[in-house]
This record gives sequence, structure tokens and C-alpha cells, in this order.
Amino acid sequence: MLFVFFNTSCLYALGKISMTNTVKLERTRINLSQQDLAEKVNVSRQTIHSIESGKFMPSYILAIKIARVLNIPVEDLFVVEEKD
Repeated sequence: MLFVFFNTSCLYALGKISMTNTVKLERTRINLSQQDLAEKVNVSRQTIHSIESGKFMPSYILAIKIARVLNIPVEDLFVVEEKD
């Protein structure tokens, strides 16, 4: 799975795929602030903001940490789509 995510990261960087996420929706559903989530996964609040706004694609490990805190499967939280 790690290899697949690394490949996905490369394709993302090349503009061949896009990734959307529901981090903000799931975070607010359980009444967590960006700061609360950031502390639980050991990153800055700005990193959480960048992920939620689609400006930053998290590492595979960070994506798993966020999914575990939000209690949702990582593949439901982060959706990868191929571009034509």
C-alpha cells in the first residue's frame, strides 16, 4: 500500500491525478477544531488547514493518523481521481 501511495504522490505532483478529502466535514462532525486535530496527529494547525483546502497532500502515514482520529477509513477520507 505504501508503494501505491508513493506512486499516487508522484502522479499528483505531475498533475495527472487530483485528491479530494472530507477532513473538514468529518472533523467538524465530531466537534474538533483544526488545532485539536493537529495536536492529535502531531502537526501544525496550518498543516491541517492546508490539507482541508486541498493545498497540501498528506503523507500516507499522516493520512492514516488523521483517519484514525476521525474514525473513518482512509480511503473514504481521501479520494484520488485520475485526470484525463
